[in-house]
Amino acid sequence: MCEEVQRKLQSELDSFKNTQKELQKAVLTRQQLDGQLNENEIVKGELECISNDAKVFKSVGPVLIKTELAEAKQNVAKRMDYISKEIKRVDDMIAVLEKKQDGHREGLQKLQYQFQQAQVKAAMQA
Repeated sequence: MCEEVQRKLQSELDSFKNTQKELQKAVLTRQQLDGQLNENEIVKGELECISNDAKVFKSVGPVLIKTELAEAKQNVAKRMDYISKEIKRVDDMIAVLEKKQDGHREGLQKLQYQFQQAQVKAAMQA
């Protein structure tokens, strides 16, 4: 009985650690998306400040290509929309992973209690 509970405990601990890694990865992704959104908000602000006849260039690899101001504004708006949707998706994933992690934590507590009870029982029989 004690070995069986110990195997379950180890399995639950492994699942908990995997979920924790997934959660850390999702949080890192969320931080990167936040940085990208902030950069694009700055670009949007800069594009709003310049005059309509100003020359605007976009970077494509090592080359700068002339772009119309309206097109540049539209591209930035689309990029911000996409990033915002990705942030929402990652936030949802983080919420799911946090619930999953809480479930593993509860399972670990129960299994630890069962393991302790099995050890006590085994010690009494010895």
